[in-house]
Amino acid sequence: MPELTRARSMLFMPGSRADMIAKVPRFAPDVAVVDLEDAVAAGDKASARRSAAAAIDALGPENPSTVLVRVNPVGTPWFAADVAAAAGCAAAGIVVPKLATQPQLSQVREALAAHSWPGALVVAGIETVLGAADARTLLASGTGELSAAYFGAEDYVADIGGRRSPGAEEVLYARSQVCVAAYLAGLPAIDQVVTDIADDELFLADARRGQSLGYQGKMCIHPRQVGLAHQVFTPTPDEVAHAQAVLAAGACWPASPARRAGREPAEQHGVQAGADRQPRRDRAADRARLP
Repeated sequence: MPELTRARSMLFMPGSRADMIAKVPRFAPDVAVVDLEDAVAAGDKASARRSAAAAIDALGPENPSTVLVRVNPVGTPWFAADVAAAAGCAAAGIVVPKLATQPQLSQVREALAAHSWPGALVVAGIETVLGAADARTLLASGTGELSAAYFGAEDYVADIGGRRSPGAEEVLYARSQVCVAAYLAGLPAIDQVVTDIADDELFLADARRGQSLGYQGKMCIHPRQVGLAHQVFTPTPDEVAHAQAVLAAGACWPASPARRAGREPAEQHGVQAGADRQPRRDRAADRARLP
């Protein structure tokens, strides 16, 4: 499965803004998403598609960020052409917004296969009521194909007819649901945006709430939010040390038949490592790799 191993920040920028795309190395997000969906008006889709592909190609191999293209939703008139443009340039994969059903996921598979792009990263955008309600089944059905999932609070609230609030209580259930579903599917979960780009404290507080729920990164809609996301989602030295201890405990695990069978956990430096803790060790490996 193509893996998105580092996604503390996922910075979105309009596909029509070649000047912003050129600055991706300066902004240095873990993931840069060139957006052909919300950020581009219907009449500008074709020109933005061409501009975005050229700008992505111009970044060159020295660009440290993973670059993805957010295509328009499955079923729209622009989806197929967006995938074709992404497959034809230096993008590492696509972000599929408003993914909600298994037939839609099948159409994504078919579109990638049509362009012989089996190694594409695919990030699922869960941002509708149906998508959030069925997130566990949907993400599980994409095992081996999906690389990550994000929760889109703004579209979710619009879909359900709710109202956004600073504390985000109105999305707590869906936000948690998507994170749990991503975890069970073995996918990194990327948290909702903060639309007030001038309020750093609001961003930090919301990012910390997302981290507490289990999210591994944050969507950003302005370059200034990238550093804030890294501040929250970069492991501390103590967290890295603990992750390394979890990995070490797993490495020295085989001792007794019971332990080998997963019925008896091993322990090293107060850290248990049994077969039932494999997801914890996988997550620890990701955190131990981060600076």
